[in-house]
Amino acid sequence: MSRSAYHHGDLRAGLIEAAATTVEQGGPDAVSLRALAQTLGVSTAAPYRHFADRRALLDAVAARGFEDLTAAYHRAVAEAPDAASAARGMARAYLALAFGKPGLFRLMFASDLVNDGASPALLTAARAGWEALRGAVAAADPHASPAVVARRTLTGWSTLHGFISLVQGGRLKGFMTEPLGESELLEAVIDKALGGP
Repeated sequence: MSRSAYHHGDLRAGLIEAAATTVEQGGPDAVSLRALAQTLGVSTAAPYRHFADRRALLDAVAARGFEDLTAAYHRAVAEAPDAASAARGMARAYLALAFGKPGLFRLMFASDLVNDGASPALLTAARAGWEALRGAVAAADPHASPAVVARRTLTGWSTLHGFISLVQGGRLKGFMTEPLGESELLEAVIDKALGGP
């Protein structure tokens, strides 16, 4: 892409997109502002007009991941006929991100990114996703106390996240899942995450 292809504001989005691609291909350690500048055909100083350092760029990539996940949650709610279906749709969206973009998913939940030192934009995006989950849990049982909603949200998310960690870590072996097919296994995990049998 030529240097003139980027107008003010477009380079920031281009850097985030290129970094997200790099994260999927080689992990966050493969992200280099200098290499991304070369890939995008801009000066090596240009990325620093938008990001102070590599960490700031990775924060922005993770924030965009949370924003996209939250948008998927909202679509699941809008398309669902009832609260239970909305919660299932949100669980499927979470699994789809984890298995469709595993590098981004790992980056979003990297302990060195999502902590008190994270950028305000990243923390805001992560919190918005969490609040969408909590809202779906509350809608499924409007009479539940805030403590029950918090407990159900945390245990449901933990169930899904734990399953994802087992799969991505290669810890889930075929003999453990026989005779379940992949879709049956995913639905069983979603059932458990939502408090089912």
